[in-house]
Amino acid sequence: MTEQPLSLSTRAARNLATTTKSVPQMQGITPRWLLTLLPWVRADAGTYRVNRRLTYRLGDGEVSFLNEGADVRVVPPELAELPPLRDLDDPAALDALAARFVQHEYEPGQTIAERGGPADRVVLIAHGKVAQSAAGQYDDEVQLEVLAGGRFFGERALLGEEGEEWEHAYRALTPTTVLVLPREAISELTGRSDALRAHLERYRDAPAPAQTRHGEAEISLAAGHDGEPVLPSTFADYEPSPREYELSVTQTRLRAHTRVTDLYNKPMNQLEQQLRLTIEEIKERQESELLNNRDFGLLYNCDLRHRIQTRGGPPTPFDMDDLLARRRKTRFFLAHPRTIAAFGRECTRRGVYFGGVEHDGRRVQAWRGVPIFPSDKIPISRRGTSSILALRTGEDDQGVIGLRRTGLPDEVEPGLSVRFTGIDDRAVAAYQVSAYYSAAILVPDALGVLENVEIAR
Repeated sequence: MTEQPLSLSTRAARNLATTTKSVPQMQGITPRWLLTLLPWVRADAGTYRVNRRLTYRLGDGEVSFLNEGADVRVVPPELAELPPLRDLDDPAALDALAARFVQHEYEPGQTIAERGGPADRVVLIAHGKVAQSAAGQYDDEVQLEVLAGGRFFGERALLGEEGEEWEHAYRALTPTTVLVLPREAISELTGRSDALRAHLERYRDAPAPAQTRHGEAEISLAAGHDGEPVLPSTFADYEPSPREYELSVTQTRLRAHTRVTDLYNKPMNQLEQQLRLTIEEIKERQESELLNNRDFGLLYNCDLRHRIQTRGGPPTPFDMDDLLARRRKTRFFLAHPRTIAAFGRECTRRGVYFGGVEHDGRRVQAWRGVPIFPSDKIPISRRGTSSILALRTGEDDQGVIGLRRTGLPDEVEPGLSVRFTGIDDRAVAAYQVSAYYSAAILVPDALGVLENVEIAR
């Protein structure tokens, strides 16, 4: 026999009570440090032009490859990235050169080219990492740089100059695949192709443009003189075709039935909460685009000369120092949280203190006093590698800046508008939510990327 209740149950009482509710929660909200840390510049015209001093950049790109199983071939037009072959307008000559490259495999520790040996071949790195080293002050080897797939050396062998020697030594750090073009094949091809021979002779005989150590067109100056010498005349030359950044857009249409917004608007505004969650998702996508968009994303637009490789795979203090030393006024690092954890493990393994700094009242990890901020928008490859970015920011410091258009109609935040677009015949109201943004790198050394960082080891 069931006992009769002596008082009103809590379940029944809830029908007459108002529950205390939270606003709708969302798992996908992240700190979005990049959006917070970038200085934002107003781009009223919708396009931002970066005017720079003229810089001579001859073949400092990377070479691409195709593979069929274990066989690797260089893409013939990509050979124009080698300085002596830049602007060679002869596809047949590039095809012939590509066909003469021979594939070689090296194990970790094996020498690819010995310093002081005859520089009689062109070497393209198809896969792996190669250490470039030189003689130190006390006759020991000093590692200068780590070259990865797509880089090359020995391109001056194309000019056919006798007596050239390797200025540096090159040693494989990982299993490495290279393509080699020997001098004999070069001599044969230049003997058969008048166009190739004439192009290489013009390159060899052309005077080198006067430039600074940064590759910019030189400004002639006189210093340390007395009397009345004739002063040099000069001017600062500009790039003839400066880079322009057009604002990108992330948009969506938010729909809400008028019955919902009329009847179920208390204790919290339904439209307000729908807009809040939509705007949060747009901001997440905005940060992802600022990093990964092929047109303006930082990972794709970093200058090739400022992409460096780790020495052994995991992110070590030596790698972070290399990244930090390549620019002045580095404001912050940006890395995936798992990458930061991998760096912390490497510091612990070496007995190095991985400290922190205060930023806006919050304690964040730092290296050499430069804060390291997390961002899960930096991709991790299937091989377990990621990247670490180092940024100098701001227009005054010729750094990285964010771009946006403010003063939009129906603007709810800078660069973000919510525009009512009408009610259809089903009584559904529609709102167009739009965010306009981009990013610009004012000078190449404002951004550096440490690539192929192993985080799974």
